[in-house]
Amino acid sequence: MRKVCSLQSGPRLLAAAAMWLAISIPASCFAADGPLGIDSKLALDQSGIWGRKYQTGLETAAIVTEVAGALWLGNDNKMGHTFWQAIDASVISGLSAQILKYATGRPRPYQGSANEWRKGSCCQSFPSGEVTLQQSFVTPFIINYAKENPWVWSLELLPVYDAIGRLKSQAHWQTDVIAGGLLGAGIGYWSTTRAIPLSVQVLPDGLSVGFSKRF
Repeated sequence: MRKVCSLQSGPRLLAAAAMWLAISIPASCFAADGPLGIDSKLALDQSGIWGRKYQTGLETAAIVTEVAGALWLGNDNKMGHTFWQAIDASVISGLSAQILKYATGRPRPYQGSANEWRKGSCCQSFPSGEVTLQQSFVTPFIINYAKENPWVWSLELLPVYDAIGRLKSQAHWQTDVIAGGLLGAGIGYWSTTRAIPLSVQVLPDGLSVGFSKRF
């Protein structure tokens, strides 16, 4: 069964320990479809901060920020090194998400049922690529800085916001954004285990030095 529900429980769930996972599964939507029985089509809402232009703007901002930060600070700088790790995480998780989209062929909420799979290249709902990007972007910063600066956990608001926005746009199911978050977090964590980011290894040495050191 499919049902339309609201995110009125969102503010309460934001305060929970499993913050963005809880937001992806509003309390009013537990009796639903999908592999975990939690997928429901939310009421369409693209007003205010949920406008599509803000979601795409956030996506662009994440990409520009990590590339600019990496090139400006360089890999020898701790923050610059984290930016390079974020680039690794974003590229690898983005490619992984796209492969999964083609492999699963899941319809988006406006295309069909949460129980349908392998419907072809038209249907690329699973996982959410944008949530994957946001989570892969913030995870290296959380891993590297959370112990000394707990406030860095607030970066989780980026994938949380994007997850809600994609649900409200009827572009993804709850399990799509959860999978995107887990994929981004997993590869983001992996990127922090490498002493030398892959992106630094494959690009010319001069690019990883940092433009800030040249001026």
